[in-house]
Amino acid sequence: MDIVIRAAIVFALLWFVLRVSGKRQVTQLSAFELILLVTLGDLISQTVLQEDLSLTGGALAVATFTLLSVLLSWLSWRFRRSRRLLEGEPTIIIKDGHVDDDVLRYERLPMDDILAAAREHGIRDLADVDLMVLEADGTFSVFTRSESSGSEDQPRRGSQTS
Repeated sequence: MDIVIRAAIVFALLWFVLRVSGKRQVTQLSAFELILLVTLGDLISQTVLQEDLSLTGGALAVATFTLLSVLLSWLSWRFRRSRRLLEGEPTIIIKDGHVDDDVLRYERLPMDDILAAAREHGIRDLADVDLMVLEADGTFSVFTRSESSGSEDQPRRGSQTS
């Protein structure tokens, strides 16, 4: 039972750290950040399992993390109001061709990332962007002025930029 409690506490701590670190931090990893993540995983396993290196202890820790992940997913699905807290919400970065500098500061997004996301969507000039949204999962949705006039057009979604 001790492993389950430690795993639940570490899970809650990790959830909090990932929520505070921002949308783009989780999905965009440099080589150093990847090494840091692997090291963090080892530290977490040592914390959760302490001296119990048995197969049962490891299985209990993994099962606890999995169960809590499923529980958070179910809570987000079942209670719509909790979704903002649990998953985050989309943020408008550009509206009518104007970049919201306050949002960039809050999300800790450098302008280079915005320009790279625009290029990924085939946009040369930010003035052509009707709406750019940083989605809760860290991807960008971009609507250009020509897209906003047609009802059939869908937003083009992009992956993380470096």
